[in-house]
Amino acid sequence: MLVTVETCLHTPMYFFLKNLSFLDVCLISITVPKFILSSLSHRSTISFPGCVCQVLFVISFVASEIFILTAMSYDRYVVICHPLHCDAIMNRAVCVQIVAASWLFGSFLRVLYSYGTFLSFGGSRKVPQFFCDVPSPLKISCSMMPATIDISLIVGGMFGFFGFVSIGFSYVYIFNTVLILPCYNEGQNPFLPACPIS
Repeated sequence: MLVTVETCLHTPMYFFLKNLSFLDVCLISITVPKFILSSLSHRSTISFPGCVCQVLFVISFVASEIFILTAMSYDRYVVICHPLHCDAIMNRAVCVQIVAASWLFGSFLRVLYSYGTFLSFGGSRKVPQFFCDVPSPLKISCSMMPATIDISLIVGGMFGFFGFVSIGFSYVYIFNTVLILPCYNEGQNPFLPACPIS
C-alpha cells in the first residue's frame, strides 16, 4: 500500500517488490488457514476439490514469483550496467507487461500440471494430509497420462533452471560492473579499489 500511495517509490524495483509481496501473501494464504483448521480439529485430510485448488494456486504463485524475481534481477542489471538507458529499457509499460506475463505463465503452468494429475483421478476423494502438492495426489491417482505429467515436470524444471541461470548471469554482470567502476569514494568501499594518490 505504501508503494502505491508514495509517488517517490514509483520505480520498477518497487513495482516488482509490490507484486512479489502480493504473491507471497497469496501463497501463504493457501496453506496456513487449512493448517490452522487441521490443527484445531485434529484432522489431517483434505478434500479432493480443496486439493485441486491448493495445487492450482501454489503452482501458479510459485511460477509467477520465479518470473518476478528474474525480472527484478534484470532490472538491477539494467540500472547498474546501463544507467543512462534504464528509463528507456524499463519503462512503466514494460514493467506492466512483465508482471502480466508472469501471471499468464503461472496460470499456464498450473493448468499443465493439473491436467495430467487430476483429469482421470479415480482414487480416494480424501488426501491424507493438510497440504496437497503434486506428488501426493499422484500416489492415489489412477491417471493414465504419465506423458502429460512428465512434460509438465520437464517444463517446470526448465523454467526454474532458466530463472536461476538468468539471475546468476545478471548478478555476475552486476558484480563485474561494480568492480571496474572508478573509485569515487576514496577507498571507503571494500569492493572498489582505493584511489591512487596523485
